[in-house]
Amino acid sequence: MTANGIASIGECMLELSGQAGPNWRMGFAGDTFNTLWALHALSPERPATYVSAFGDDPFSRDQIGFFAQNGIGIGNSPVIAGARPGLYAITLTGAERAFTYWRSDAAARQLASDPVALEKSLENQALVYFSGITLAILDNAARKILLAAIATARSTGSLVAFDPNYRPRLWQSRETAQAAILEALAVADIALPTFPDEQMLFADETPQATAERLGKLVGEVVVKNGEQPALIAMNGEAQTVEAVHVATPVDTTGAGDSFNGGYLAARLAGHAPADAARRAHKVAAAVVQVRGALAPFETLRAAFDS
Repeated sequence: MTANGIASIGECMLELSGQAGPNWRMGFAGDTFNTLWALHALSPERPATYVSAFGDDPFSRDQIGFFAQNGIGIGNSPVIAGARPGLYAITLTGAERAFTYWRSDAAARQLASDPVALEKSLENQALVYFSGITLAILDNAARKILLAAIATARSTGSLVAFDPNYRPRLWQSRETAQAAILEALAVADIALPTFPDEQMLFADETPQATAERLGKLVGEVVVKNGEQPALIAMNGEAQTVEAVHVATPVDTTGAGDSFNGGYLAARLAGHAPADAARRAHKVAAAVVQVRGALAPFETLRAAFDS
């Protein structure tokens, strides 16, 4: 069977957003799911799978149903009796967001509990995507199982993309995060770091320093830097691609994740890295003009093709 699918691994949570007085809007989001959402919108011909672990409560059932309604499967992800999804709430100051989380016992922390099922979920995938947050929610033994499954998928032809996405609160220590992320980079073909994260984690002084450091480990590196240009490093050469300025952003949630989805969709479609980054910037700019992390598929497609 030809590898044609796209799989993203991690935690999709209940998202509370759009507060108006005592009322909140509930949706589903999380960094790797946000990326898969954009990827799926922009690569509709490719089967999309979100690889995680789920509870058997009504919210988990609604979550899986939401995926299915939008053409996203869960592969062989375990459904765990008595478990439930994590939850976060977004509060906004202007367009800038802050997050409050309730996720310590989330089902997704058990996504590597069945190694055989995990490997099965990653079979026949053209692309496997995961992040530093995926690593951070797992204990050390589960991380090793996950990375072994990804390495197996890569050895059978899957392209592997990784965003370090460093969130200090999720890690026991900075050193633990550094070690785990370096192990993840060893099984990746494309790295999609964000410069301020790399500055915090590895003390990089410039995006160029990040690109040079990661370029020794991964063949293709794209350093995101908010509204600053993205820096692409590949085959020993570097180039910058200007971001798209949005004068009045509504909500910056999911912008970097959607950039990743746009970039990877373009690369899978055969676009060169610089063109992929230009398209990805347009996708990210569209996302910051809507509330929540998930923009409508039509919005993403229009931005990608503009």
